[in-house]
Amino acid sequence: MKLIRPRTGVITRLNIISSLLLLALFVTLALSSYRREQALILKSAVNNARTISRQIIETRDYLSRQITREPQQSGALIPQVAASQIAGQLTKGSEFYVRQVSLRYRNPDNRPDSFEAETLKEASHGASREVWKVADGAPPGRTGEGKTLRYLITMTAEESCLTCHGSYESAPDFVRKRFPKGHFSYGYRVGEVIGAVSVAVPMQALYRDIGANLKTGLYYEGAVLLIFIALTAWIIRRTILLPVKAVSSGITDVARTGDFSRRLTAQSDDEVGELVSSFNELMAELERKTIQRRESEERYRNFIEIAQSPIVTFMADGKIVISNQKAERLFGMEKKELLGLSIFDFIEDRERLHQAIDDYFSAGSSDLIGTTTRQKVRDVCGKMVPVDMVISVSQSEQTPMFSAILRTIPR
Repeated sequence: MKLIRPRTGVITRLNIISSLLLLALFVTLALSSYRREQALILKSAVNNARTISRQIIETRDYLSRQITREPQQSGALIPQVAASQIAGQLTKGSEFYVRQVSLRYRNPDNRPDSFEAETLKEASHGASREVWKVADGAPPGRTGEGKTLRYLITMTAEESCLTCHGSYESAPDFVRKRFPKGHFSYGYRVGEVIGAVSVAVPMQALYRDIGANLKTGLYYEGAVLLIFIALTAWIIRRTILLPVKAVSSGITDVARTGDFSRRLTAQSDDEVGELVSSFNELMAELERKTIQRRESEERYRNFIEIAQSPIVTFMADGKIVISNQKAERLFGMEKKELLGLSIFDFIEDRERLHQAIDDYFSAGSSDLIGTTTRQKVRDVCGKMVPVDMVISVSQSEQTPMFSAILRTIPR
């Protein structure tokens, strides 16, 4: 059983293709916008983390230079402790998680995790002083899933830092009481990496805001896209597709009916209008040539009807297309019966006539064409009638036509 595929019009196909292309462009732009927003948020988070970290470092350095004896009376004035408290105030109410870390820590809360420890080890060998990356998981000390920005900037020991972190002998009494000689927090030198400020920022909430904004934008932009697609489809249909379809329908009607009088109205002066004008010019030319051909054929028929000899006009395959009354009497058939039959069926030496036509197409001439030859023709009853035959060639719509003039020979 042969399956018939449903026919899809060019208008439908064009609408589908243009809609898919616009949809692909829409999705591409939306994804590009989403990634660009992600990059901007990440850049903003890094800049904020850098600002907070530098403020903490400057605060710590300032306190270590300006406050010398006060930390012995109040632990809150220890530069590291005070800087941590100030960092907590700066980031209070925000998603930023800030702390100071060191490989040679004194406070267990300052013990680095794997990311911080690895970065500090690299920095101690002269590597980059500032590192950041987006990692999986929640910030240190918190639970949850998602992405987290990990930012770390190292701190170097200044002269004022060596008061507590230089030699054991030069350290204040309250420091020596808490950290005995040989503790790894002693022995720093000026310029050596003493620790780092570590900042962690949960990115999931920020990305969630982007997603919400993207979703809202998609609704509005999607509605605009649908309106744009509908409007574009309407304009293309009205200005391009309907005129082209009219031309197509006109050609189909002409092919079916043979009526070249049909004309279309051009709605514009652009390429589509030129197509309609060309169709009208073609129809006018075909109509003119059709009228000329019909007049020529009519004159030819009138001519052969008054001729004194039987005349039949046939195509290269032998099909008879025109005959006069004398030819009808010769073959014993009426015109409606004779037309459409093959001349070869009535010629005794049919092979010679076949060869003559083949020679004409291959060499441009033949001994039977343009000369009088003696032949025998067979009528409808099978009776052979001797005739003198002359064949001439004429052109009709680029197709050669052969006319055989048959003069009967009296017995």
